[in-house]
Amino acid sequence: MRVFKFGGASVKDANGVKNVVKVLNFTGHKNTLIVVSAMGKTTNALEHVIDCYFNNKSELLTSIFEVEKYHKAICLELFKTETHPVFSTIKICLEDLQLFLKTNKSPDYNFVYDQVIGFGELLSTIIISAYLNNIGLENTWLDVRPLIKTDSYFRKGNVNWEQTQQEIKQAVSKNTLYVTQGFLASDANNFTTTLGREGSDYTAAVFAYALNAESVTIWKDVPGVLNADPRYFEDTKLLENISYTEAIELAFYGASVIHPKTLQPLQQKEIPLHVKSFLNPENNGTVVNKIKGIYPLMPCFILKRNQILISLSTLDFSYAVEENISEIFTLLAKYKMKIDVIQNSAISFSVCVENTFNNLEALLLHLKAKFKVTCQQNVNLYTIRHFNDQVVTELELNKTVLLKQQFQETIQIVTK
Repeated sequence: MRVFKFGGASVKDANGVKNVVKVLNFTGHKNTLIVVSAMGKTTNALEHVIDCYFNNKSELLTSIFEVEKYHKAICLELFKTETHPVFSTIKICLEDLQLFLKTNKSPDYNFVYDQVIGFGELLSTIIISAYLNNIGLENTWLDVRPLIKTDSYFRKGNVNWEQTQQEIKQAVSKNTLYVTQGFLASDANNFTTTLGREGSDYTAAVFAYALNAESVTIWKDVPGVLNADPRYFEDTKLLENISYTEAIELAFYGASVIHPKTLQPLQQKEIPLHVKSFLNPENNGTVVNKIKGIYPLMPCFILKRNQILISLSTLDFSYAVEENISEIFTLLAKYKMKIDVIQNSAISFSVCVENTFNNLEALLLHLKAKFKVTCQQNVNLYTIRHFNDQVVTELELNKTVLLKQQFQETIQIVTK
């Protein structure tokens, strides 16, 4: 089988959904499983619902109505009449959301987040599956949650591979077109969990691994994997071929085209990953497979914005010995800080992190009990793979460099 993944940008409106059909007509759709993200900015809209639930109950129903209105407008354009069964399915889906918010007793933000946020993927796949059936592309809608099983680490579930493979193999058969959700899973208690932001790519890889798929194709609004994000860099170029190892390096440093977890299961079974444009499906795009390095070879730029640079030194100016560093790492793990850069000297330790779980204040309070702490927020982290002196000089122009770290193939620069 083949696994296709369509992101939110590719299905943000009715024309996007119709374009999925064009892609399927071009590529063929037998023996294909389609993984779909939430439509457009729905994840952001549901994050607003969650915020209203915790902080502004008076706006809660309005925030849910906005989600409903957006999806109904897309359906009206696709199906032309509100008598189509998809409208009642959407209504029931959102009633389930309201019922959860009305009956939930857990104060755990991360638990509530996962129970609510997944309605975006449920709605998008309900609509797309119904539309495909409506135009004669017969397909089966799959609820991914009973199939991908994780632990109860809400917002970043760890896959139970043995159980997941068993569930997927039982649920999926050949000669069928499937539509299912990215990003979502469930724990042993059947509560919804998620695989981390942008986890739909990972979902596609999980299915591919379990099904020994022929390939995975991620359909994007870019021609393939570029050497830089065109939103932040000019004159970007297409990387035609990338090794698994190189792609893992790029993903680790934050390249937005490929999710960091996506590549390991594909590499294990040498399943090629294609990254192609849903606007130009006839173009080759990028393929990630078992080669060496990248082709063509060129500097690759990765920018991570809104990072936090924390610099620590001991209060008595003693050495930053192993015990101190061990304690720092323990606290970073406790407060779920994603570490992007580490640098230490005899008396200081610096780390660039992402405050994904909004635990920065608690972490700093804990650190200040033992260390002298300097914290700079909203810094930018640039990573350049296959750098040269010229591109580094150009990058640093008119910027304040706070930290620089160089390896054989990679340089990382934190700037203000």
